[in-house]
Amino acid sequence: MIRAIALDDEPPALNVLQTFCEKVETIVLERTFTGTEDALKYLEQSPVDLLFLDINMPALSGIDFYKSLPQKIMVIFTTAYSEYAVESYNLSAIDYLLKPFTFKRFQQAIDKADKYLRLEQPKDLVLRIDYGLVKIVLTDILFIEAYDNYLKIHVLNIKPVIIRMTMKALLSSLPADVFIRVHRSYIVSLNHIEHVRNKVISVAGQKIPLGSSYEESFFHFFKGA
Repeated sequence: MIRAIALDDEPPALNVLQTFCEKVETIVLERTFTGTEDALKYLEQSPVDLLFLDINMPALSGIDFYKSLPQKIMVIFTTAYSEYAVESYNLSAIDYLLKPFTFKRFQQAIDKADKYLRLEQPKDLVLRIDYGLVKIVLTDILFIEAYDNYLKIHVLNIKPVIIRMTMKALLSSLPADVFIRVHRSYIVSLNHIEHVRNKVISVAGQKIPLGSSYEESFFHFFKGA
């Protein structure tokens, strides 16, 4: 499942994207934004796989906004102006949708993103511990817990792995379609969630709190997973 957000200063354009995304099983549009500041704040807290991005926007263009992102994610530019196509592809854009675009053309762009995500998806997580390296199979990670400046990675059938790293840095290294931050101190793997009840997530018998600021994005994505 592709996790996405959309940024466009025109609400009708966002409505089109929302409608089209609801027709495609492989994507969930978590949020839409009309301003760059709110979009950036969301991305800092909840990394996604794909960004639908308008180019002609007030204050900051979509291209400049994308260049400013600290972590590069897949992008599909949506614009009414064809002259930006070359520059968008220089940024390795997945696609360039010229408004107004049809659902068929939109579906083609999503298929490209889905194929790219599957090819680029890492199988292992390699981390530095003390003076060595450790490799963890991503599908074996249950959840990640923060302790001050350290993280405890809970892994299937082995002892937890403790590393010195920030939650933000580790989350940016994990597949956004599988791992999601649910609390300021927890990241969980959607593949290992047993159930959710009363804002408590059960993973491998462990109870993990769902923070109020993460609740909306979690349920939006969890229902579409």
